[in-house]
Amino acid sequence: MTKLSVNINKMATLRNARGGNNPNLCQVALDCERFGAQGITVHPRPDERHVRYADIFELAKVVTTEFNIEGNPKQGRYLEIVLAVKPAQATLVPDAEGAVTSNAGWDTVANEAYLTEIIGELKQQGIRTSIFVDPVEAMIEGAAKVGTDRIEFYTESYAQQFGQDPTDALAPYLRCAVLANELGLGINAGHDLDLRNLGYLHQHLPGLLEVSIGHALVCDALYFGLENTIRLYRRQLA
Repeated sequence: MTKLSVNINKMATLRNARGGNNPNLCQVALDCERFGAQGITVHPRPDERHVRYADIFELAKVVTTEFNIEGNPKQGRYLEIVLAVKPAQATLVPDAEGAVTSNAGWDTVANEAYLTEIIGELKQQGIRTSIFVDPVEAMIEGAAKVGTDRIEFYTESYAQQFGQDPTDALAPYLRCAVLANELGLGINAGHDLDLRNLGYLHQHLPGLLEVSIGHALVCDALYFGLENTIRLYRRQLA
């Protein structure tokens, strides 16, 4: 089964635009779980333009499915927060300072020593680790060397090419997924996945354990409602 983790960053952006606490992120998380989400993802950034650091402590009290905290351990309070909260999963993403959104995976070769140290520290605390990677075989081999439990495929290129040729769009991910399976790495995926391209990815990518989806899901919820949208995404993963 491929699990759906709902990224609620955009709900936090909506709240922050007006001030106050509407929508209430804890209630959003509880509703997502009630509607069928199998995990809740947040991605705090140093400027706190989405989820705020304080939100994470409150969410940790109420999330009963899998809590996944994404972020760059080199920035802000990410590592401090993760070690304090001890979520089910920490997904390490090499965001540049001020990046609008995640736009590249780790160079697991150049950052081998650093990632090995950070992942070791997280795993000592019982936190499953995943690292954001591009579909490049050398990066998958590097991921295995640093000791991560899982990789998360950065799927923007797949999403961009999907409308032209789904087979070509998936090809590099398929090669890397086969390699990851051989190396004993779990596979997650995220970025620009939506109702149009998610089902094909799920059907053809071997060993896909989890997808993390936020922006597209929230946009769809404006038209279909949050409950119906989560059901539609779950259906793509059936």
